[in-house]
Amino acid sequence: MALVESMQRSIDYMEKHILEDISIEEIASQANTSVFHFQRMFTLLTDIPVAEYLRRRRFTLAAHELSKSNLKVIDAALKYGYETPESFAKAFKKQHGITPREAKGFKGKMQSYNRLVIQVNVKGAEPMLYHMVENGPIQVVGMRVELSCENGENQRVIPQLWEKVNEDGTSEQLIKLNDGGIQGLLGVCVDKSHLKANMMDYWIASAHDGELPENFSKLELPASKWAVFEVHGPMPLSIQNVWKQIYSEWFPSSGYEHAGTPDLEVYSEGDPFSEDYYSEIWIPVK
Repeated sequence: MALVESMQRSIDYMEKHILEDISIEEIASQANTSVFHFQRMFTLLTDIPVAEYLRRRRFTLAAHELSKSNLKVIDAALKYGYETPESFAKAFKKQHGITPREAKGFKGKMQSYNRLVIQVNVKGAEPMLYHMVENGPIQVVGMRVELSCENGENQRVIPQLWEKVNEDGTSEQLIKLNDGGIQGLLGVCVDKSHLKANMMDYWIASAHDGELPENFSKLELPASKWAVFEVHGPMPLSIQNVWKQIYSEWFPSSGYEHAGTPDLEVYSEGDPFSEDYYSEIWIPVK
């Protein structure tokens, strides 16, 4: 339940300071977690990035106020963080489909996004298959890319990286190098938000005990207790669904917390779009 309570504190903080220029670092601190892990948790639990939630809520409140008060559009623009009425009107119409003046005149429909309340999913209809492993340290070798987590950029870029390594033969090279403690190709997420705001490293790699091959970099994963979740089904939907289950069902009810070190997606050989494709999610826990 600690995860649910910490997330709700962050949401309450956003709502309390909804008209202020609050930073993602301030919001994440309310949940006692890093920016990287907070943004991941928030998006998995709500299906939208933090910045998008703030934008939707602000324009919901703006629409309510314009439609039921004498607030002028120019004053609404300043109140809700826009320098000009024109930029405010453009963003307002993007959400609602009508202009602020039309909202004041009760012309057209508006979209209302209500305040979020985080709840535990207690249905338990879909069983989760997992086991615990104590493993490491583990050396992995591969290619590293620095990515921004802002506005979900990392989620857009990572699939493109996998497409590239599959086309240029990098994935085949990494499979041949695989002689370490984890079988399969690895997708490794490394939080860098404590060094650079909103930044992460993403690795496509392979566990490899030998010397560093030319053209690759290496990363040592610390010894950890891992919760290893089985994923059955085609990519990317199957693994996305298990990630959501982990944060909405498993963490709130298991008593475990994320250890804060890199977590892994492990991809086996075979057709990733097949109904019987097998992959895993490895999460370091404490």
